[in-house]
Amino acid sequence: MIDPFEDHCWQDVIPPNVLELYKHYKRDLFIGPRAAVLAIDLYELAYQGGPLSVEEVAKQYPSSCGINAFNAIGPTQAVFAAARAAGLPVFYTTSETRALGKPGAVKATNRNMGAFDPSVYDIRPEFAPQPGDTVLFKQRASGFFGTPLIAHLTQLKIDTVIIFGESTSGCVRASTVDGYSNGFHMVMAEECCFDRSEISHKVNLFDLHHKYADVMKAQEIVDVLTARAVQQAAQ
Repeated sequence: MIDPFEDHCWQDVIPPNVLELYKHYKRDLFIGPRAAVLAIDLYELAYQGGPLSVEEVAKQYPSSCGINAFNAIGPTQAVFAAARAAGLPVFYTTSETRALGKPGAVKATNRNMGAFDPSVYDIRPEFAPQPGDTVLFKQRASGFFGTPLIAHLTQLKIDTVIIFGESTSGCVRASTVDGYSNGFHMVMAEECCFDRSEISHKVNLFDLHHKYADVMKAQEIVDVLTARAVQQAAQ
């Protein structure tokens, strides 16, 4: 019987002896009473080439997550809907595209980023920001680094950040660790996170779950937030 704490997508890549090593991390998972949503980089770049295998789309679009990105659309829309119904603040990150921010000037060492095209950093229509949402522009992996995100969360007295997006091993991981480091309880929506590599996706979720975040299934998050919305409506 699978331990509910380990009943996640990494079951087929993490061997039993490693699960045994990490069993002392087992705990109750939760979403705090004052939660917010942080959607990381749900922009067009990750969906280029359409819902095909990553190997296929990468030939023309090396930054695309292909079918992995498209498989996450439904669960992500469900979490967004539940969060909005419960009145949670919603934050997005995307890459800096404003001319005065010099978006093409800040690059990772030895990494070929290609030509800068601001349109690929538009948020996908399925997740279009709504009135009252906040979109943050960043030039590094973490949504916390060099942005006013901490100030927003602090002023709202947020204790929990529900995070998802892409990529699990990159910007989502960096943002999750930074959120934890700044004192927020981080909850990762499992099926709403995605990556180019399934192995990297699964191993990073496993690692973050046992150290810095509660990885919860999207439906679990929806159920918690829906119950809160019902409770709020009854008050």
